[in-house]
Amino acid sequence: MRTLAFALAAIAPAFVLSADAQEAERYRLEKTEDGYVRMDTRTGEMSICEERNGGHLVCRTAADERSAFEDEIDRLNASLRALEDRVAALEKAPPASGLPTEEEFDKTMGYMERFFRGFMDIVKDFEKDETPPVSPQKT
Repeated sequence: MRTLAFALAAIAPAFVLSADAQEAERYRLEKTEDGYVRMDTRTGEMSICEERNGGHLVCRTAADERSAFEDEIDRLNASLRALEDRVAALEKAPPASGLPTEEEFDKTMGYMERFFRGFMDIVKDFEKDETPPVSPQKT
């Protein structure tokens, strides 16, 4: 039993070193113009890292940005479908003539007639108020 314990004690550091080596190989760090990109070789997840405060790397998961990007694509696709449905409905509707109905035309003509009658009354009043100019008498 004692031999087994010694054997396990001797082998355990090798397993720990092997696990650390695997963990170190799990991530791959590549330099970019703006900082670094870290890729998890197991999951494929990517992080964008920047150097701050004396060489410390601050990383944010690129998946968050990807998720926001995909959400925006979904929103735009829904908006596009709604617009396409609206255009299709408008294309199926009968065309509007754009002309007023007889009732609307008669009503508008009544307004115009009242306006012009009032205007002509004002002109007649101005003509009455004017006194003819006195012409000089010739002797």
